[in-house]
Amino acid sequence: MKIDFLIIGQGLAGTLLAHFLEQAGKRVHVIDHFDERAATQVAAGIINPITGRRYVKSWRVDELIPFARATYRELESQLGISIYHERNILRALFNSREENDWLARTAEPGYGRYMLDAAELEGYAACTVPAYSYGEVQHSAQVEVGKLADAYRAYLQGQNAITAEAFDHEKLELSGNEVRYGGLEAQTLVFCEGHQAKGNPFFSYLPFGGAKGEVLIIRIPEAQFEKILKHRVFIVPMQDGLYWAGSTYGRKYADGRPTVEGREYLEGRLRDILKLPFEVVEHRAAIRPTVKDRRPFLGRHPEYPQLALFNGLGAKGASLGPFWAKHMADFLIKNVTLEEAVDIGRFG
Repeated sequence: MKIDFLIIGQGLAGTLLAHFLEQAGKRVHVIDHFDERAATQVAAGIINPITGRRYVKSWRVDELIPFARATYRELESQLGISIYHERNILRALFNSREENDWLARTAEPGYGRYMLDAAELEGYAACTVPAYSYGEVQHSAQVEVGKLADAYRAYLQGQNAITAEAFDHEKLELSGNEVRYGGLEAQTLVFCEGHQAKGNPFFSYLPFGGAKGEVLIIRIPEAQFEKILKHRVFIVPMQDGLYWAGSTYGRKYADGRPTVEGREYLEGRLRDILKLPFEVVEHRAAIRPTVKDRRPFLGRHPEYPQLALFNGLGAKGASLGPFWAKHMADFLIKNVTLEEAVDIGRFG
């Protein structure tokens, strides 16, 4: 079967890229072996415009958030799902210096639209151990990226456009300006393999990293939280009265499985924060791809131009993914010049 693009991996990166390529009228096929421990299935999908200890705007957030919102709304309509939830973030401030730094930042140009100088605690005041003070972030959101991937997978299955199997690099054939894999022939193959890209023989020269995160899915029967709380850890409202709590962060790990230590750490932080009893429903873990300069990987292979890469979305994938997936699609279809900040050529 002849197609335009063969995509390897159907996490958030592969899903969004397939969406934009299909929008452009291209014939797409995906190869993916579903793994419930994949980063897309475990992530909370937080879109946070203000990050770090210095309360700085996330990179290019003024462009990224509106584009992400429009893209997810479009996918909601196409797939008949609800995944994009606008939620303010309550951020705990632990001393007068942090409070002063927060207030000073809110007065800077470009920050006022995202940062509120007076936080509204609503139901949180009676249910959580109080911090010194709080800041509040608006134009933030939570995206159910796992639900999106599941729904898009079902859509691809309906189009006979996905093969549910692990990709074998040794079976790939490069022929002229095309690729062949099994009975598929494509003009371009795009790897969207997440952290597994470290084992990709064609792109292993790139400085891929990985970070393991563990999270808990919990039930807090007496709480009705609507906002995202960042207090030691994130507590993120989900559907059906559940909450996502996390995460740990580890660069050294033996595998992607949950650990006793990770669960104990998270439960300890939750006991420090919550005045209410909670129940652990599920303990999850995943390894997400990281890049040392925290910018995605986009581009074609320097020797085999029929091979391309879209990867490295990392912890900010929910906000980065839509904008850069569209940029990657335009690069592949229209041959637009990749922005230097995301071009894999920046690493030679």
